[in-house]
Amino acid sequence: MHRLNVLNMEISKIIGREYEQSLIRNYLASDKAELIAVYGRRRVGKTYLVKSIFESQFDFSFTGMYNVTRAVHLSQFQKSLEKYSGQQVRRLKDWFEAFDALADYLETLQKDKIIVFLDEIPWMDTPKSNFLAAFSRFWNDWTSTRQNIKLFVCGSATTWMLSKFIGDKGGIYGRVCRPIWLAPFSLGETERFLKEIKGIEMSRHQLLQAYMIMGGIPYYLDMLIKGIPLTVCIDDLFFRQGAPLRTEFEFLFRSLFKDSKIYRNIVELLATKLKGMTRQEILEALKLGEGGDLTDVLDNLVKCDFIRKYTAIGKTERDAMYQLTDLFSLFHIKFVADNCGQDEHLWSKLSGKGQMTSWSGYAFEQVCLHHLAQIKCQPVLSSGMEYERRYELNNKAAEKYLRDYLRGNYINVDTGDLIRITRKGAEKVTRHDAENMAHLKLHLLRPRIDSDRENETPQKY
Repeated sequence: MHRLNVLNMEISKIIGREYEQSLIRNYLASDKAELIAVYGRRRVGKTYLVKSIFESQFDFSFTGMYNVTRAVHLSQFQKSLEKYSGQQVRRLKDWFEAFDALADYLETLQKDKIIVFLDEIPWMDTPKSNFLAAFSRFWNDWTSTRQNIKLFVCGSATTWMLSKFIGDKGGIYGRVCRPIWLAPFSLGETERFLKEIKGIEMSRHQLLQAYMIMGGIPYYLDMLIKGIPLTVCIDDLFFRQGAPLRTEFEFLFRSLFKDSKIYRNIVELLATKLKGMTRQEILEALKLGEGGDLTDVLDNLVKCDFIRKYTAIGKTERDAMYQLTDLFSLFHIKFVADNCGQDEHLWSKLSGKGQMTSWSGYAFEQVCLHHLAQIKCQPVLSSGMEYERRYELNNKAAEKYLRDYLRGNYINVDTGDLIRITRKGAEKVTRHDAENMAHLKLHLLRPRIDSDRENETPQKY
């Protein structure tokens, strides 16, 4: 009972993740053994969520290590067992012995709830280690019969988690009680995190820019420093010599995918074709041979939220387009990859320049796509009646419609900000979208705006 009270107190301190927290609470309170798999991209906050809920008060925990051998893992697993049990543990020869030793230790605990946490479990599954076979026996033969054991596993390698663990067709098939996918923060959660955890107040424009750069990844957002302008923080994090996020892109791919080169090549290619490319176009551009490997790679990138797959109206599955959607990758490829530290103040100098404007337009579109559920809950700018009988249904007419109606002084009912949109501003907003109806429609999917607020100076857009 004491442990459950601690959980309820800790849950209220976590930003967002309400749905995931409720799932964990429900499974924790169940009267049977539970195997919960939490997965999501690197740095998204999986470990933080689990550790925060349990205050790191596990009955046993162990974290896999990137690119180390089975022998190293087993040695460290043995040390973790000795730390938790307070007893000397014999040298472990393989994972079967390791899980047998873990079962022996857990058998000695007389508790209502026993919490076990295995973090970065994909990294434990080294070649020829038989890790999954040993884990399967541990769960099926021992753990699943203990009603008080709750086993949590985490992994950043989403493809491994989905194909080899959650979707395993062998001994673990159907054993995962609940997979929990952890998404990046939304814009609203990002604002709460910066304000409540970091004490950073940002304008909505600054918040949007931070989101377009860091993609709502809590680990990256946590690097922002209160009192330092956003542009300076970005320079420090990406462009200075030794900047902590300069090499993150490369490590991100190496840690997620076994053959990271092909995955990186595809993402870098799609960054040059913002509307997306078909499978055949990717095949030809990268000079790859026919086969199923490319299909698997593209599917994995979709599962890991780096790209999206969509089929335009009137097109077939064969014509499906693949489009880069990961904001952090887009920013790195556009600005960081070729900088190599020549200009440590690049971001501060780019404000208002064409290169930044081009990137921000596409990045904003992706932010809209990431928040379609929230956008659909907002009233649209117009009922569409103004469009009827005054404009023909074509792209140029749609552009004129937007220029006519995106003008004047307004109050944004979501933020309370007073906004002035001039004709020049409306033309700038719509100019690069004039040939793309999908882009133009995004301008209609904006929060509702109302009449002027008196005695305040409008912001110019």
